Amino acid sequence: MSVIHVCMFYVCVCPHARVTDVLAVKTPPVITTQPESVTVASVDDFAMSCEASGNPAPIFRWTKNSKEFDPRSDPELKMLEDSGSFTLRTGHISMEMLKEYRGKYTCYASNELGTAVSSEAHLRVECESTTTCVITTKNAERAGMVLECNPPESSMQPIIHWMDMRLHHIHLSERVVVGSDGNLYFAHLIPQDSRDDYTCNVQYLTVRTILPKEPISLTVTHSNSVVRTRRPVMMKPKESHSSYVALRGQTLTLECIARGLPTPKVLWLRKDGELSESRTSKEMFNRRLHFTNITESDAGEYQCTAENSQGTTQHSYTVIVEATPYWTKEPASDVYAPGETVKLDCQAGGIPAPNITWSINGVQLSATIQDSRRTLTPSGSLILKDVGFGDTAIYQCEATNKHGTILTNVNVYVIAPCLSEGASILADPRFNPLTSGGLQISNVSHDDSGVYSCSVENTNLTISATLEVLNRTVILSPPQALKAQPGKTAIFTCLAQVDAKLFPPLIQWRKSGQKVFQSYSEDKYTFEGPDLIVANVEPKDEGVYTCEVITKFDMAQASGSLTLVDRPDPPVLLHITDPKHREVTLSWTPGDDRNSPVLEYVVEFEDQRSKERGWEELRRVGGNTESVALPLQPYMSYRFRVIAINDVGKSDPSKPSELHNTPDEAPDSNPEDVRSESTNPDTLVIAWEEMDRRNFNGPDFQYRVMWRRAVGSGPTWHTNYTTAPLFIVNNVGNFSAFELKVQAINQKGEGPEPDPVIGYSGEDVPLEAPMDVGVELYNSTAITVTWAAVGKETVRGRLLGYKIYLTMIGSNGHHRGRRAMEPETTMVETEPNELTKVISSLRPYSLYTLAVTVFNSKGDGPPSETVTFTTPEGAPGRPMSLRLDSPAETEMTLHWTPPAHPNGILIGYILQYQESEPVQMQIINYPTATHLTVKNLDPHSRYRFYLMGRTAAGDGEPIMREGATTLDGVPPTNISLSVGETLVNLSWVAKERHRNVGFRIHYLNINGSGKWKETEKVNTSQSFYQLQGLAPGSHYHLRFTYSNVTFWETNITTEGTGVTEMQPSFATQGWFIGLVSAIVLLLLILLILCFIKRGKGGKYSVKDKEDGPMDSEARPMKDETFGEYSDNEEKRTASQPSLCDDSKLCSQDNLDYNGSSALTTELNMDESLASQFSRPGPEALQGLSDGSPLNSTIVSSANNGMPNKVTILN
Repeated sequence: MSVIHVCMFYVCVCPHARVTDVLAVKTPPVITTQPESVTVASVDDFAMSCEASGNPAPIFRWTKNSKEFDPRSDPELKMLEDSGSFTLRTGHISMEMLKEYRGKYTCYASNELGTAVSSEAHLRVECESTTTCVITTKNAERAGMVLECNPPESSMQPIIHWMDMRLHHIHLSERVVVGSDGNLYFAHLIPQDSRDDYTCNVQYLTVRTILPKEPISLTVTHSNSVVRTRRPVMMKPKESHSSYVALRGQTLTLECIARGLPTPKVLWLRKDGELSESRTSKEMFNRRLHFTNITESDAGEYQCTAENSQGTTQHSYTVIVEATPYWTKEPASDVYAPGETVKLDCQAGGIPAPNITWSINGVQLSATIQDSRRTLTPSGSLILKDVGFGDTAIYQCEATNKHGTILTNVNVYVIAPCLSEGASILADPRFNPLTSGGLQISNVSHDDSGVYSCSVENTNLTISATLEVLNRTVILSPPQALKAQPGKTAIFTCLAQVDAKLFPPLIQWRKSGQKVFQSYSEDKYTFEGPDLIVANVEPKDEGVYTCEVITKFDMAQASGSLTLVDRPDPPVLLHITDPKHREVTLSWTPGDDRNSPVLEYVVEFEDQRSKERGWEELRRVGGNTESVALPLQPYMSYRFRVIAINDVGKSDPSKPSELHNTPDEAPDSNPEDVRSESTNPDTLVIAWEEMDRRNFNGPDFQYRVMWRRAVGSGPTWHTNYTTAPLFIVNNVGNFSAFELKVQAINQKGEGPEPDPVIGYSGEDVPLEAPMDVGVELYNSTAITVTWAAVGKETVRGRLLGYKIYLTMIGSNGHHRGRRAMEPETTMVETEPNELTKVISSLRPYSLYTLAVTVFNSKGDGPPSETVTFTTPEGAPGRPMSLRLDSPAETEMTLHWTPPAHPNGILIGYILQYQESEPVQMQIINYPTATHLTVKNLDPHSRYRFYLMGRTAAGDGEPIMREGATTLDGVPPTNISLSVGETLVNLSWVAKERHRNVGFRIHYLNINGSGKWKETEKVNTSQSFYQLQGLAPGSHYHLRFTYSNVTFWETNITTEGTGVTEMQPSFATQGWFIGLVSAIVLLLLILLILCFIKRGKGGKYSVKDKEDGPMDSEARPMKDETFGEYSDNEEKRTASQPSLCDDSKLCSQDNLDYNGSSALTTELNMDESLASQFSRPGPEALQGLSDGSPLNSTIVSSANNGMPNKVTILN
């Protein structure tokens, strides 16, 4: 309670007029039917209501989104008489047009006494949503699963129903639940969950609409995994912490859905208080915590825990409760006399605190003319001083925060004054006058703000005092109880609400009563806004931390604690007691839990006889256990140790206990998986799984191996001993059945009597081949093979079946000129009891051989006698290729290659082609035909051509090509030009299906000599041509001709500056250049003849030179190819045409080497190399190295001594 002392006497003159007579005459407007927010999904739902009373009858108007809106001016809207309500005039308006009416609407009702304002109403338009696609999903058995619903986004809250196609609800349980998001959650899957009609139905009650989604198919596959249990894992929400902001008076649902096996149980608790039993309920099998009519006291920390036998998982929620504005004190309508002071109290609550604004007749007070008689108090009250008749109006008080707005209308009716008695504030029991002249006010509120006057009787002395009431400082988020590990960082947060006039406050932190100062040197304490950060936490930092929020008028404080937590200390004082047969009790004393309770203990052991295996886990027990009974095994030397575990981690292992030795005993079990692993003939290999040393139970452990024949050998067992698997017995025959046993024994005795198992000695390959092999032709591609079974004793092993070896020698059509194929062998296996087999996919009209063998695990036996057969003719395969060529506009020539697999004797072809129905057919009775021309085709149509081969067995598979005839070529049109300095780029679009034609471009330099020039022939298919060699800055006339007819011409001007053409000199004339070229060519020919004459020697033959003896210097290297002679080279050169058959330079007189073969010499005209021919005769050629570029190439005399070529090497 706040107490304020003020010296005053307060006198109030308050009229007590009878208002009933006044109200019967004239009354201000009062909104009787408020417009309501509505969501429209069809035109039938469209309606906006507003009704009001008053005298005179009120006049209505509307605003939409704070702008004037007249429903009467809209032809689609109909406004009701004597009412502000309006609806749609017709039901044929589309939803798209309906969207134009979305917005915020406010209704105004006015008469001469004022204007009443309605609450704001929202009109929303929802369109139909499309359904999702079909979803098919698979998942393994025992895994969690989510089937998504994905309801359409809407301002309306949907109701979700999961059903099957027969509209039966999906059965829900703790394992199968529906989430608040509409999804269907499975904690784990079972085979019965498989179905293909999971359907999500989304219902909107407001618009009376149900949207069924497409069915979802779920297939649960069987899992071979050994995992039979799973720890709980949160499916929704997935994070470890969530925050929710709820509005006061509304509902809130917290949700935890977990997967796991077994199905997890979900528990809810409030971490900072008790759950409200009246406002909370648990729904959907405890998966949801539902709040109704939530209040500020429900704000806090909540936690859900999902647990099963394999563990737990948790999720924390922070619930923040705020509030839309609500009235705590509404102004009352009343009648006043002129000159009175009117106080309209308007107070609203809300979180955040709402802002109070006033309007007069719907017009914001701030938008009216300033009047000093009107005053707004900090609490939101409106004070009207010295009211007059003009102050009669309807005043609107509006409270707004981020969550919404509320509005109330209050009528101020100023009428002629009447007599009244005075009244004093002392009538209020909260006001207590003191004997000293002071005034005590209890339970102060914002309404008490104002100016108080104290006057002294019988004097003119008056004293005034102003009272201002401020909001009290409140800590909204106090520091929490924190736990931190050594070396980590702890953060305390202190959020407070402070009156704006007292801002900013001073935040002071204390630790155990002592002030905390920010440490800049060691960064121990850091202040960041409302946070206190404690770095590098250590034991001395533990304690109670208090946050003080201090203003100049008040202070608020709250405290939180910091506790140091760490891994627990290891248990101590391990003690072994109560030894029994194969059991002892181990007890210990817990170590310090380091402020984090121990969750469980792990007991480990080490066998001193096999220390190489290290420490192994033996048992786990709860954190409140201090002893446990441990199962033991014989013949072991135990030491035990214990490890403690808390939320932080594991402790170090405790010190080991004393040794505990268990006595020897006979083995408890025998080796498992006794079997025969015999692979070699005449050998029995007995194998088993080696036993763990801990199952020996005593010293001198051995395996007793026993075997005997399963048939005909009597009850005698053969016995031997070994210390490890395997055991081999020789000379036992092939594939003989034996009974096998392996028994564990040690110094104390034998293990239990083992059960015998059957095993076989090693196999050998079969001895005999199948007999009576026969082949029956089924059709051109299939046969039936039969044979007689072989004797069981000849198999010499387990009969695995028969193998049929089928070899295709080739096709019967080889004699028709086809290249013989390599034999292809395929093998077909049969079951052991099969004596007949149908083999398909053979090639028709082919020669095959067939043989059958029997096989076991060692391999195949000898093959049967070979059977030869020929498959009959069949339909041919498709031709290998088909190419279309159009020689004319109405003709199409087809070129093809025969089928790769004729499958018989080809007798011809069938050609089918069609533009549309019907199909035209042409039979070709020439098997060697490879082309055909089809005439009288439509040049404007596309055709499909089907070509297939024919044999006596029928028509083969067709090959198809699609195409159209080629139209006659035409010159291009729409030629585009791009002009440069010395060139012009020409481009055009080649016409489809038109033949390529050639045209020429003639061009004339209008500024030049006046001679026309023309280009080479240009093809229409090029689509581009560059005309070069033009003069810069010149005007040209271009003419395009086709078949000597001009089809287009144009003028162009090249870029750049024009160049004056100079008169050509005689050195640039063509006749002069030709003369000089002729002289140079003549000199070159004479020089070649000179070299030939100098190199001419005695007669010799190329063959003689090859066959005769050669010295090492003149013989060419075998690996050199430049100067090497071969018959292939002789043939190659002989086939080349003569370069000068009619030339005199190549006559017999000039090139006759005394009747010998001619030489073709490759010459290098370099002067240094030419000097090597200064010596006459063949020696000149022999003197050159093999790698010399002048090494000669010898040619055959088949050309009558004429050279094939003369090559000049540059």
